[in-house]
Amino acid sequence: MVRWLHPGQVLRTGLDAVVATVFGARADHRLIEAVVRPQQPYFDYSEETGADGDFWLDYVSDIGDGWDSTYAVARLLALPELRLPEEDGKTAHITPRGRVLVFGGDEVYPGASRETYEERTVQPYEAAMRRSQAPHPDLFVIPGNHDWYDGLSAFMRLFCAQRWLAGRRTRQSRSYFALKLPKNWWLIGTDVQLNSDIDVPQVEYFRHVAEQMGPDDRVILCNAEPAWVLAAAARRHKGSYLENNLEYLEEKVLGRRIAVFLAGDLHHYRRHEDDTGQHRITAGGGGAFMHPTHAPAAPVLRDGSTLRKSFPDESTSRKLARKNLLLIRHSPLFGLITGLWYLLLALAAYAEVGSLGLSRLPEVVTAVANSMVNRPWTLILGMVTVGGLAALADAALGKWRALLGGLHGVAHIVAAFFIAWGATWLTVSKLGVCPVLTPDGAHCADGWLHLAGKFFFSSALTFVGGFLVGPFITGVYLWLSVNFFGAHSNEAFGSLALPDWKNFLRMRIGKDGALTIYPVGLERVPRKWKPTGAGPMSPAFDPDDPDATEPFLIEPPIRVCR
Repeated sequence: MVRWLHPGQVLRTGLDAVVATVFGARADHRLIEAVVRPQQPYFDYSEETGADGDFWLDYVSDIGDGWDSTYAVARLLALPELRLPEEDGKTAHITPRGRVLVFGGDEVYPGASRETYEERTVQPYEAAMRRSQAPHPDLFVIPGNHDWYDGLSAFMRLFCAQRWLAGRRTRQSRSYFALKLPKNWWLIGTDVQLNSDIDVPQVEYFRHVAEQMGPDDRVILCNAEPAWVLAAAARRHKGSYLENNLEYLEEKVLGRRIAVFLAGDLHHYRRHEDDTGQHRITAGGGGAFMHPTHAPAAPVLRDGSTLRKSFPDESTSRKLARKNLLLIRHSPLFGLITGLWYLLLALAAYAEVGSLGLSRLPEVVTAVANSMVNRPWTLILGMVTVGGLAALADAALGKWRALLGGLHGVAHIVAAFFIAWGATWLTVSKLGVCPVLTPDGAHCADGWLHLAGKFFFSSALTFVGGFLVGPFITGVYLWLSVNFFGAHSNEAFGSLALPDWKNFLRMRIGKDGALTIYPVGLERVPRKWKPTGAGPMSPAFDPDDPDATEPFLIEPPIRVCR
């Protein structure tokens, strides 16, 4: 799994965010696509049904992260059929592999490139199924924000060049598409880029598609992010993507034909439904780290839709958030950042307090304060710590953002103060670190080597203290934020890199014209695998982990009448 709090990854993520913010809106690859990449009006599957008159398709999102999680889902998607018991264990459904597979966004982590796609997406899916028999399944792909971090270049080469990938044909030539399905059903895949925006050529493309639809046709609309959840959590202001783009596409282009909304981006399963039977399903469990289902909270959406099912449930989600209290266990190298920062704070405010114990705290505070006055850049470093963490606090904290972010920074400064003081006191007053002794061996010889020894030893202790304590303070902050304020859900669970609680959707259009959705869950993915020795049309590895769980239906099949 991607270690999001690894020092190198923290730097890379920050740079990606800056580049995306500065250049994303000015380097819109979709405008070039519309000119140089012609695409047929829609891909027609309306006459393709099985012997029983059914048509099957699969949907999975947020896939290219750790091997265990990504391959576990890829293997289930590759099997000719799945037996899926319901939660009660009494009823089971046999579901064949989909004729079409839709990747719903964020096909790779941490960012898009030829190498990361190959390692984290192509190889797991090729290991699950390298070849297929006719009729070969097809693959359609929606880009997410992580696919856009390189301007969509690697995405276009891999998914929009009519290549074969994992036994499936890629047919689209643009980053958005429309599929005409049997029984007057359609599937629309949009590209909302980095700024949650549908460009004008894309709107015109879907307007032309809508002209081919009848008045009774129904639509499955796939977007890269669940705008309905973000809007319900008040994380987007009016006039944003939800109001302008989705509602425009729904009301002005598709004419309220949408029966089902699908999205990933949030790495869990949550389904909302309104009184008319319209469903909004977040299914981002294809391989990326698990996101909480209790944050951002969205029990009721703006249109009145209510939450019907979560996987995992909110109680389990809150329990998993407690793992942040042992953050160093899940992100051990994050301690390098806090250790170095604590050491920097200590050196900036250095004062001769090694001989002062806890009973003389006021004198220590006075000495450090005098040191800070004499070296103003110490104050600047403290302000950067407090102000920086306040600025990085999640906007979901609302009016508490500056206060809680600032308190987080103050907690680190206070911890650095006590750790550095304790390290100095232990070195000077207790351990008596002395590289050079007087000739009689009874006293410590004065000189630079003596001072250097004490300095480096106390510095090492300060670094170790920051390495251990810093992640704990950050973990407490993240736990409080996500469980009590519904904020920092991405940071709180990205830091844990939990590979479990995966999901994807298997859908059937029956001969009666009804759409049935089978939400497939995998509670614990295997950590060990054994080679199968099978041919290229079968998975290369099978689970060899007694603790792994079997796939099952997260909830009973969801029936949507046409």
